[in-house]
Amino acid sequence: MASASLNPPGETSHVTSGPCGDSHTVCRTRGAMESSQVVYSLAGEQDFQQVLNICNSSDFGGLDYMPVFYPRWIQEPGRLVFLARIDGRVVALESVLQVDGGQTVLVQGLRVVPDLRGRDIAGAIQRHVAAYIRQHYPEVRVIRLSRGEAPTPKTLTKYRVIAKEAIFSLCCEAVHLGAFVAELRSKLVLESESSSDGPLTLSQQQAETLVLTRHVVSNLLPGQTIISDWEPLKPLEANLEVLRRRRLTWIVDRESQPAALSLGTPPYAVPYRHDALRININIFGRRRTSVCAVFLAQLEALLPSVRGFLILYTYVDPEVWSGLRRFCENDANVSFFKDYWEDYVLETNI
Repeated sequence: MASASLNPPGETSHVTSGPCGDSHTVCRTRGAMESSQVVYSLAGEQDFQQVLNICNSSDFGGLDYMPVFYPRWIQEPGRLVFLARIDGRVVALESVLQVDGGQTVLVQGLRVVPDLRGRDIAGAIQRHVAAYIRQHYPEVRVIRLSRGEAPTPKTLTKYRVIAKEAIFSLCCEAVHLGAFVAELRSKLVLESESSSDGPLTLSQQQAETLVLTRHVVSNLLPGQTIISDWEPLKPLEANLEVLRRRRLTWIVDRESQPAALSLGTPPYAVPYRHDALRININIFGRRRTSVCAVFLAQLEALLPSVRGFLILYTYVDPEVWSGLRRFCENDANVSFFKDYWEDYVLETNI
């Protein structure tokens, strides 16, 4: 879920508290929108249709999560969703989620209505959100975000890179997934280096215990960070509740001292096609055969329930990306969706 950064406030505004803790801020944006008055508020369920109106079906290559995630976000503990309006019309959105025991906010979901992009509305809502967090959440010390492009030298003067993943993507009709899984299973048997009992699906309790162990934190997690579908969390007890809400499938290559740990999200609908489902799999570890084994196990877990057109995004250590791609070359009508690209996790002190 890539998002741009928060910046110090650059506008004069007046904030009034609403009866439910909501707020409305009236200000004038700088730059091209100087003549327009922008009103900021916290979002609610009643804003859903207007939020959909600011999303373009081609955004994120047709893989926009907002239609599915927005109703969840409105209800999620620790999350605030901010809207910007001009003349009553929603023109922008940005969300923050408080994590790490309240000391960090994840910045997610920046959107600007298509016809007003490039006119500093994104910068204006970012400045408003930063000011709101500083005023209402003084305990927050860190801003964290993910982005799908390499940070520029200018960005690196403000942010530190704490983790990086390479993204490997596939697509197929769900009816072809079984043949693909069978083909990969045959390959894995030939490549197997041991007689291990194979991947293990963890219970929630097992997963929560394992992900906080020194072995996993020090040897598997990129930048000692749990990343699930663009959400980077520190391995802390305080973040386990966030992970529970995501209803993840946790699979390891072996029970003791695993060399690969994977998190799979439930499928969710995206606009790419009327029946398209997106699935995200984050795999932590650098041993290629172990990464391939847990990847295959995640696909096997999907088999009984998926229908329609599947788009799978798998996030791995850059060192194993090419090996996973070779492993997935197939004759089962499963296609590579997008070429190599990366997800960067950035942090800055607020």
